Parts: sequence; C-alpha cells; structure tokens
Amino acid sequence: MGRAAKNPLRSLTQEEQNALEEMRRARNAPLTMVIRAKLLLRVADGENYSAAARAEGRRSGDAVAHLVGRFNQEGLLALESRHGGGAATVYGSTERERILTELRRGPDRERDGTGTWSIGTLQRALQRAADGLPKVSRETVSHP
Repeated sequence: MGRAAKNPLRSLTQEEQNALEEMRRARNAPLTMVIRAKLLLRVADGENYSAAARAEGRRSGDAVAHLVGRFNQEGLLALESRHGGGAATVYGSTERERILTELRRGPDRERDGTGTWSIGTLQRALQRAADGLPKVSRETVSHP
C-alpha cells in the first residue's frame, strides 16, 4: 500500500474524460501521449501512482506524480511532450509551415535564380523574403 498522494488528481471534467478515453484508444497518436492518457485514467479510477506506473510498463510512481501535478495545472496540455533539454527550439510550427509554404510555391527563375529548389536556394529565398526567416540555417531548411 503506497502513501497518500501529496498532490492528488483533481476531478476530471466530462470533456477531459472523453479526450483521455479517445487518446487511450488512438492508433495514430504519439505513444507517449497514449501512455500518459492511460496513466491519468488509471489514477482517476483510484489506482495509486506506483500501481498505475507498473500497469503501463513504467518503473516510477514519482513520474506519474509529476504527470498528475502537470495535469492539475495544465489540463490536457500535460499529455504533450515538452522540450527535453539541449539547445532551445528556435523555429516552431509557424516557421516550419512558412518553410513548407515556400517549398510548395516552387522557384521563380527570375526572382530565385533557379528552376528547381536546392537546400541552398530555398534557404536564400527564405532569408530574402519580406515575411521570411532571415537567419534560417541549411539544416533547418533540410529538416522542417
């Protein structure tokens, strides 16, 4: 029998319950999000953190406690992964979409100086565009 939780899971709204159930059954969602949903549902059903962790193939009840604390504060956003360390993410989804939009546009021979995109020509086009990305690197362009 585990000790009482310092930060117990708050009551789930019906919307949260439905979203967690849907995520638990999802076949095309990231595995980490599915497992987090399963953990939260187990805790909501009355399992302690350690038992919920073991049932989902995890070792740490402390990690479940951390997830519950995050869920209590952020709601369903707690299912999503955060930045895991290393260099800060410079370009987010908006910038990624901007790169992909430019790629889909196709080059203009007069303006871009080429008939087909290469990483370098796409990079220069993004750097020169008024709504572009003036400091975008070749690596970022090649892996949007």
